[in-house]
Amino acid sequence: MTKTIEVLGLSGSLRRNSYNTALLGAAVDLAPAGMEITVATIGDLPLFNVDLEEEGAPEPVAAFGKAMSEADALLIATPEYNWSTTGTLKNALDWASRGGADSPLTAKPAAILGAGGRFGTLRAQLHLREILGHNRVRLVESPQVFVDSPGDKFDDDLRLVHERTRNQVTRLLDALAELVRGAEDPA
Repeated sequence: MTKTIEVLGLSGSLRRNSYNTALLGAAVDLAPAGMEITVATIGDLPLFNVDLEEEGAPEPVAAFGKAMSEADALLIATPEYNWSTTGTLKNALDWASRGGADSPLTAKPAAILGAGGRFGTLRAQLHLREILGHNRVRLVESPQVFVDSPGDKFDDDLRLVHERTRNQVTRLLDALAELVRGAEDPA
């Protein structure tokens, strides 16, 4: 029997009716057998500050780091603000990136997706890949999921109803599972 793959989902949006958070909800529903996705809350993390770090990680930071350490992989849904990811998501990644080789982010398998705009967060995802490169995060390369015009793909209850997008998310999750299993069995 194969161990369940524990995935930590991060939404870069704090909006109550966020398409990116809804995209993570769809991923929870579409996860393949043997994968469990838990969505973390990152809005309560204080702004990264070395002084706070040196005083000892604040409780929300410590809990976030623990959740990331325990996860086998990450699933990051990012909106696009000014051609980049959000400050909220960048702040969470700044906290997680600390500690060098002991960082819970170092070499973690991950997948990125995003919903918004005409290009489905293309620029934000490119920038996020660059940010994650600092900790050598191992990213799913294909498929890439860019959900453009999300208002046409989610219903009024923020359920992902667009079949092609649902299929893309399913394929992304399958690729993430394969990446994690490959990391566990380097033969």
